[in-house]
Amino acid sequence: MPENRIEQVDLAPFLKALPFSLTGAQVRAIKDVQKDLSGKTPMSRLLCGDVGSGKTACAAAAAYTVMTAGKQVALMAPTEILANQHYKDLSPLFEGLGFKTVLLTGALTPANKKKVRAQIAEGDADLVIGTQALLTSDTTFARPGLVITDEQHRFGVNQRSILSGKGDQLHTLVMTATPIPRTLALILYSNLDISYIDELPPGRQKVSTFKVDESYRARLNGFIEKQVMEGHQVYVVCPAVEQEDPENGKTVPFGYRPDAPSDLPPLKAAVDFSKELQEAIPSVKVGFLHGKMKSGEKDAVMTAFARGEIGVLVSTTVIEVGVNVPSATLMVVENAERFGLSQLHQLRGRVGRGKDKSWCILMSQAKEDSPAGHRLETLCKNYSGYDIAAEDLKMRGPGDFFPKPGESTRQSGEFTFKVSFACDDPNLPPLAAMAARAVYDTDPSLTMEEHSETAKALKKLFKLSEHTVN
Repeated sequence: MPENRIEQVDLAPFLKALPFSLTGAQVRAIKDVQKDLSGKTPMSRLLCGDVGSGKTACAAAAAYTVMTAGKQVALMAPTEILANQHYKDLSPLFEGLGFKTVLLTGALTPANKKKVRAQIAEGDADLVIGTQALLTSDTTFARPGLVITDEQHRFGVNQRSILSGKGDQLHTLVMTATPIPRTLALILYSNLDISYIDELPPGRQKVSTFKVDESYRARLNGFIEKQVMEGHQVYVVCPAVEQEDPENGKTVPFGYRPDAPSDLPPLKAAVDFSKELQEAIPSVKVGFLHGKMKSGEKDAVMTAFARGEIGVLVSTTVIEVGVNVPSATLMVVENAERFGLSQLHQLRGRVGRGKDKSWCILMSQAKEDSPAGHRLETLCKNYSGYDIAAEDLKMRGPGDFFPKPGESTRQSGEFTFKVSFACDDPNLPPLAAMAARAVYDTDPSLTMEEHSETAKALKKLFKLSEHTVN
């Protein structure tokens, strides 16, 4: 048995401390996790569920199980906003259960970082929530047991492996609302086990999604005003921070092209567009938020928005993850053709978190028969994160299964070997995985005569990837 084997525990105290009841899908996912933790091999599981389906509660149950066994848990989030929200939600929950939670982000002062890292290294912290600050070599754990990666598509493969390498035989749990192509491909080939959280909490409604062009601008502004006047709130996401002037020596924002062709509209910038929108709709309070703002400034804006003091928040993708404002009912994405399916699905998940009807408007000039047009149409027709990821897989490819040594791992792109997209049958991948495991259990070196062709195929595959097969 592995040293990190975690026996299943009584979750009654944890469940009693939650302010809500779990859905059936959450209960199934937690059972999957507990079974993995007590298994013969370290857990490697993906929690796949749309935004608001309750992945964090499932991860918290996993953390409770591991901490009860005396091990530490690390939870890595892609942004300080999300890390802070996790800390705000989970710290009081686990404090009441007798566990200490600490927060480690880049915004901490050097002295506070040193203090937190000392608590982690000495074993005084049970749950460690943080950003990429968790990946540094001076962040060490006294008794690591489980690593959790939230919004895993926002991290590179190597970043996730660094976190998993903080201890021996660590259990790994990753969460996402939209698996990126490589992750989906790994699921199909059973490198990851998966739990689907396919139920939304009672009262939640699907977010209606539409693609419109500039001819709808006046009508859209009227709809924004109507939502705010009815007591709701609105997000407007722009791909750039500021529309700066390259002729005056200022930094050019990503994607800015003064000579852009007519079919590529200029980028909307959060700072400038917030002023434009305020002038167009003077009856509502418009604020803006972007990643270049100081941590305190961002927190102040988000707090004001959460309190309802700001009716329309114009932002960059910094609000893609971690913001929970139930009164927000409208998401507008400017230059929507500039975003990938995963990002768009995440942005859409910022609304519809309450019981009121919600909408997502994709503002784009992309032609319907263009790749961008097809991508946006896919989002309009699909709400399931898995279905969106499957379509993304078809469009972009699964990336590298076996990257070349010393090179980064592509998370999308063409296969280096042929594969059939026969996964319209959801029963096929698990059956194939079971068959592969049976072969491995009986003949791990593939030396038996009946496995000779399989051995040849694998050697050829690894040779193409410049690896050596023993």
